[in-house]
Amino acid sequence: MAAALGGRGARRLRLLLSALKPGIRVPRPGPAAALSSSVTSARVAVNGVHLHYLRTGDGEHVVLLLPGMLGSGETDFGPQIENLSKKLFTVVAWDPRGYGLSRPPDRDFPVEFFERDAKDAVDLMKALKFKKVSLLGWSDGGITALIAAARYPSCIHKMVIWGANAYVTDQDEELYQGIRDVSQWSERTRKPLEALYGFNYLARTCEKWVDGIKQFKHLPDGSICRHLLPLVQCPTLIVHGEKDPLVPRFHADFIHRHVRGSRLHLMPEGKHNLHLRFADEFNKLVEDFLQ
Repeated sequence: MAAALGGRGARRLRLLLSALKPGIRVPRPGPAAALSSSVTSARVAVNGVHLHYLRTGDGEHVVLLLPGMLGSGETDFGPQIENLSKKLFTVVAWDPRGYGLSRPPDRDFPVEFFERDAKDAVDLMKALKFKKVSLLGWSDGGITALIAAARYPSCIHKMVIWGANAYVTDQDEELYQGIRDVSQWSERTRKPLEALYGFNYLARTCEKWVDGIKQFKHLPDGSICRHLLPLVQCPTLIVHGEKDPLVPRFHADFIHRHVRGSRLHLMPEGKHNLHLRFADEFNKLVEDFLQ
């Protein structure tokens, strides 16, 4: 796999796989188990499925954490669930349908899957009786957040995204093909997700994700949500790790140019998982922006 990408591509692939999902903790079974004295786990019926979420804190400002590909609230946002101010914020971290404990159903990727996730996310928060929320979206979750902010502006207070892209290029597709075969992933990267999903589900879903993302390359301008960016009205912070091996800098720049009034914050040593690697710095940046 790496050899097929060439020397530079192989190095980028190794960087990607080493930072894809580090430090994953497998969620405990049971739809309403308490994870600790301050974090609760539950499911709620939304749009024909049962969506799992974690909830912590009792602040007036409600924040929804949106995970990336194959991710869940717990696997992708441990430092945020644990350390974002519980006095200032009520934090909800969800598992999109087909991911984490929001199964069944199995995850699928029709061309409108990001739009579906955005509606699910907004409707989940409505089901929890929250009228207006801020969004923290990582990678695929950042795309979902952008769509939610554009489609449901009255529901969104503020937004922070990182590792997201609004369209797909040939360069992006090459990187995605590089992670298609999970048997080629490093054991450190693969094993925690394999424990969560089982190898067959993990492998099958990753392949389907790559094919799902490839669909957008055949749309005008390779658009995932680039046509929606001018509709975003909420204050938006775009964070980008300048060493991100999966999402090149031009994607962050494009979103910054087309989301009116947005701010771009660069982290020189940040990679795709900057919110985990530099959790304290990231959390402070988020808390300052949301306040």
